[in-house]
Amino acid sequence: MRIAYLDCFSGISGDMLLAALVDAGADRDRIEGELRKLSLGDFRLEWKKVVKTGVSALKLNVIDENIPPVQPLKTIKVLGQHDHHHHRGYKEIVEMIEAADLAPRVTARALAIFEKIAVAEAKIHSVPVETVHFHEVGALDSIVDVVGIALGLEELGIDLIYSGHVPTGNGYVRCDHGLYPVPAPATMEMLIGIPLRSTAIQKELTTPTGAGVAAALVHEFGDLPSMTVESIGYGAGTRDLPDQPNVLRLLVGHL
Repeated sequence: MRIAYLDCFSGISGDMLLAALVDAGADRDRIEGELRKLSLGDFRLEWKKVVKTGVSALKLNVIDENIPPVQPLKTIKVLGQHDHHHHRGYKEIVEMIEAADLAPRVTARALAIFEKIAVAEAKIHSVPVETVHFHEVGALDSIVDVVGIALGLEELGIDLIYSGHVPTGNGYVRCDHGLYPVPAPATMEMLIGIPLRSTAIQKELTTPTGAGVAAALVHEFGDLPSMTVESIGYGAGTRDLPDQPNVLRLLVGHL
């Protein structure tokens, strides 16, 4: 049985995991080809090697060709809030994924992650799940990350996913609704029942997408299982941490 172990000592986000999967051997051209089946408009994926506190890792950036370059806020909005941006609703995202003719396990895993995120946001904001909407820029990143992760797992033939205890970080993060404590409320909601790891780092280490992956896909949390490692991937985060590499290490092998 082929397994993956998420060594998330610096947290986990969608882009970190997708980059780690490609760094571990998943075919990025095939992943990008499958992502083109989604109705996402013009976008491209930028892959580059970076060094994080002495560790070489793969960094992924999702570039929306339809808008000027910005620093996107990966936030989730709720139907009824008024601004000048378009949104993608949870229902629309589900329909998009189901219509994309992806492999059954890819579809199931991607939908499972989005369900965890949408249910958590709905509970925190006290609204029905179907009214949860994703900010357009953040939604593009989230859809690419989530579906890309499902595709990467399938590319590597992963049957089960294991993970270390999850560090969330500390401090505060500015979301669309205001200044929130780390972990943000929806992130914390998804981490119920998941063993967390204490850290003094005053930054958000685990994002909502990362928490959704942990909640939806991880079979067991704990120390490295008895496994034969076949490949290792390093996915880089956006931030630079003072005393450790901001990377997700992915071990791929079999029991």
